[in-house]
Amino acid sequence: GGFMIRHVKADDLDRLATIEAASYPKAEAASKESIKKRMESVPECFWILEEDGVIKSFINGMATDEEDLADIMYDDASMHKKDGEWQMIFSVVTEKSFRGQGLANQVMNKVIEDCKARGRKGIVLTCKDGLRLFYEGFGYKDEGISQSNHGDTIWYKMRLTF
Repeated sequence: GGFMIRHVKADDLDRLATIEAASYPKAEAASKESIKKRMESVPECFWILEEDGVIKSFINGMATDEEDLADIMYDDASMHKKDGEWQMIFSVVTEKSFRGQGLANQVMNKVIEDCKARGRKGIVLTCKDGLRLFYEGFGYKDEGISQSNHGDTIWYKMRLTF
């Protein structure tokens, strides 16, 4: 069967929390509670790739008029602004057993398409050193080391401007 990319449904929570927890060190992963709040506040900023009824990959975030991703945004879903100028991305995740199939690429391309259609200025995310080239492949520009202390590691600020 083919895959579909859709927004979030309430019964996705357990699966999303499981994939998130398995994909990031504990200090960096969003808690189940945090994901639940994002789902309630920002359902249109979840992009979920499902194949044969199985969620395999997803991207989520929020929209804001702020130009930079701040750590406080990860846990304060109320900062979301539906018609915000910038799309912030918090998680880009594929379940381990489905990695290497280009699924995250498919989801990211859909996020870019939707954000353009929604009239955003662009997309901002932070990533670790080893993923900078992956995002540059979509046209993101590396803006250097971010102010983020999220999970006590070094994050690079990446920005795609439309």
